[in-house]
Amino acid sequence: LEIVVTIINENDNTPEFGQKELSKVVPEDTRVNVTIVDREGLTAIDADLDTIYYELRTTVQGTDGYFAIKGVNNPEIYLQKALDYEKFKFTTLLLYARDRPATSSETTNTATATINIAIEQADTRAPWFLPCVPVHMDTNTCISSPYAGRVIIYEMTTEPLILKPGPLYAVDPDYVLNEKIVYSIVGGNRDDVFSVDADTGNLTMSKRVTSPDSFLLQVMATQVNNVRKYSVATVEIKVINKSLSAPRFEKTIYHGKVFAGLAPRSFVFQAGEPSTPLIITAVQDDFPGV
Repeated sequence: LEIVVTIINENDNTPEFGQKELSKVVPEDTRVNVTIVDREGLTAIDADLDTIYYELRTTVQGTDGYFAIKGVNNPEIYLQKALDYEKFKFTTLLLYARDRPATSSETTNTATATINIAIEQADTRAPWFLPCVPVHMDTNTCISSPYAGRVIIYEMTTEPLILKPGPLYAVDPDYVLNEKIVYSIVGGNRDDVFSVDADTGNLTMSKRVTSPDSFLLQVMATQVNNVRKYSVATVEIKVINKSLSAPRFEKTIYHGKVFAGLAPRSFVFQAGEPSTPLIITAVQDDFPGV
């Protein structure tokens, strides 16, 4: 008597990941659709030889939609939306591996892998002249006001010119990188009257002004490591006659606030207004409104 016995495979094994937790550093300027974690590093194995169904979820609020998997049976993770270091710097993804579809009514075994993603700031933005006002919902743009100053006709001074709303100063908005910035005058410098210190941005006179016509200088701030990263600010220099009276401060006492650990050349802010730089102003009665 010949007896044929067929063994029916029971779904009694849970899928297993080769790595239950892994970490990746992703540059901020990574292109959309680029693979972040390849399929081989995320494929789960099921001893029952069942087809594996994958699902990716984000656990950090505000980071949904940036990362996705290639398909329900392909766990390769790719970048789905452009990154912005200012919006978030870290997120955690959970990758689920099931031996039945998520909608199945059958008993399902599930494994979970954790993927920690750290965003690395990239050199994506050109220098910002300060003070400036960020564009709403756009962390790449900050609009600065034109600078203004004045010189006396026929007089020469060796001190840096005093400008409004503040000194000629630019920063690398990619703060973690903080690339070095140099300054140069690229336009409006009639007769080469003015010069700018490449390192500090201080604007000084090279010769006397002999015409009452104002100057409209264009000063460029350029990153040393990448000349394509630059910004241009406008500086209006008015030519005036000599004053006969001394200037006076608008206030007798100014109150400012600073924080411990600030880098050199950081702004001092007005007490009670942490987003407004402290500005000390004086008026000249000979030139009202200036």
